[in-house]
Amino acid sequence: MPREFPRSRRLEEAIQRILGEALSDRVRDPRLRGVVITDVQVSRDLGVARVYFTLLSGEAVTPELGVALQSANGFLRSSLAKELRIRRVPELRFCVDEALTQSRSLEALIEGVTADEEARRRSADAASLDESK
Repeated sequence: MPREFPRSRRLEEAIQRILGEALSDRVRDPRLRGVVITDVQVSRDLGVARVYFTLLSGEAVTPELGVALQSANGFLRSSLAKELRIRRVPELRFCVDEALTQSRSLEALIEGVTADEEARRRSADAASLDESK
């Protein structure tokens, strides 16, 4: 019978929690203020963890931010090693999470379409009122 909550998923959630706490509480690099860990995916052998991040403010992520995360890589891995009970701490690979940016652009498109539709409806209503007079 397969487990309902596989080890890799538990590890992903633990890594996300630990890294989030480390970034918000213990990292002193001012370039990393407002960084949020949105998702973690570990490889099958648990040797590599892809860490997806974005900025809490919603601003565009700059390449400098990726450099700052890479420079904090050793500290973050040591934070993981202190809290996780595993033999080998996974290698961290940082990736920008584009989901927030994509959702904002989709939201803007939807708002544009609804505004256009509302304007068309109003002009059609005004035209039908003119005809009835």
